[in-house]
Order: sequence, then structure tokens, then C-alpha cells
Amino acid sequence: MAELKFKRVLLKLSGESLMGEQGFGISAEVLDFFADEVKKVHQVGVQLGIVIGGGNIYRGLSAHSQGIDRATGDQMGMLATVINSLALQNAIEKHGIHTRLMSAIKMDEIAEPYIRRRAIRHLEKGRVVIFGAGTGHPYFSTDTAASLRAVEIGADVIVKGTRVDGVYDSDPEKNPEALRFDKISYLEILKQNLRVMDLTAVSLCQENNLPMMVFNMDKPDNLLKLVLGETVGTFINNTETSISQKS
Repeated sequence: MAELKFKRVLLKLSGESLMGEQGFGISAEVLDFFADEVKKVHQVGVQLGIVIGGGNIYRGLSAHSQGIDRATGDQMGMLATVINSLALQNAIEKHGIHTRLMSAIKMDEIAEPYIRRRAIRHLEKGRVVIFGAGTGHPYFSTDTAASLRAVEIGADVIVKGTRVDGVYDSDPEKNPEALRFDKISYLEILKQNLRVMDLTAVSLCQENNLPMMVFNMDKPDNLLKLVLGETVGTFINNTETSISQKS
């Protein structure tokens, strides 16, 4: 077995990442790609939990413009995350990996209720655990849900899969001169108002001294390289900051 830098990992994926080139919904190709990346880290002994958003189906934050109050919109968004979680669960199991879907909202016919000790036991038994329905409460994002679950299960790191290779001081897709951070502290994230995760999620990681990696999930083997200790993104913790010029 390979030498692991991170044994227990919480992976955060956005709902939008499931769209692929479609612009809406769920891409079968993206699901299969993600499932294959999960299989690679599972095979080397990583205990993996996953939180996925629902923005490809419905975003609670957009509810107000549609005349829906925020709490109801957020609840609709939570259900969207369960749809995505079921799709991801199905894709991962097609790769021969046992999974458990645990929901923060009780829905016994399709998911287990989230119980912290049970989730940890599933991880110890080598099952991939997908956490659906966010925190189960409105006004909290799936970023916050990911940070909360990572702290609760005692994860070594929370890793956020994006379409860029780390944290930049500005949008690298719009600014070719954007600087990428190799390492950055949570304090600097807050000071510079960098939109890595929402402020509640960042503060939760900061207070519990939980490190975070932000990396490009779209590149094959990046997740595997990350858990083995290779530098494939930006490392965030409570220490100093360093910056490197975008290559």
C-alpha cells in the first residue's frame, strides 16, 4: 500500500461540476470520471467522505428572484443535493465500491439518517460515505456542511475539487496575471475576502484547525496525488502565506 499523507478525507464537490458541457443537470461522463477518481484513492486505503452541492439542479440563493422565501428555497436545494448524491452513489458502486448515502433530512427509503458514529464506522469498514441534504437546515451552504462533516468525522483534511488548480488573488479565468497561492492561512483568506468557501465554512475550519486543499478535480489522478502528498493545489491552514506567480 502506498504511503498516505491523508488517511481520512472529506471531498467537497460542487453540483455545477456534474453538468459537464451540458449547462444543466447531470453528465454521465462526469459521474463516471469522478467515480474512477474515487476508486483510485479508495484502492490505496483512503477513508473517503463526500459532500456534493445541488447547484446544477436548484440553488436556494436564487429562490428570492422567483418569489420563493429563502428557507423554502434552501430546502429545495437540499433535496437537489440528495438527487446528486444518489447519482454519484450509483456511479461509484458501478466501479465495485461499497457506499453509504447518509442524509441530514430523514428519508428512510433512500438514505440512512446521518449519525456521526455510524458514519465513522462506515469509513472504518472501507465504505465511501456520501453526505446528502447539507446540514439539514436552511441558511447554511453545502460548503459549511462539508466543513462540519469533516470536523465531525475527524478528517485529516478537507479537499475542495474545482476547475482551477488552487486559490488565486483574483479570477484566473478572467485575469491572466492572477497570482496563485501555494499556501495561505485562513486568516488571510478572510482578510482578502477570497471566495474559496463561504465565511462560515472557512471560520469553522479555522477554529478547528482543519487543513484544506483546493485543487483541480478535472485533471486525472489529481485526487490520488493529493492524498499521497504531492503538491497539486493550494494548501490552507492556520500558518504563514506564500505566493507563486501563475505559470
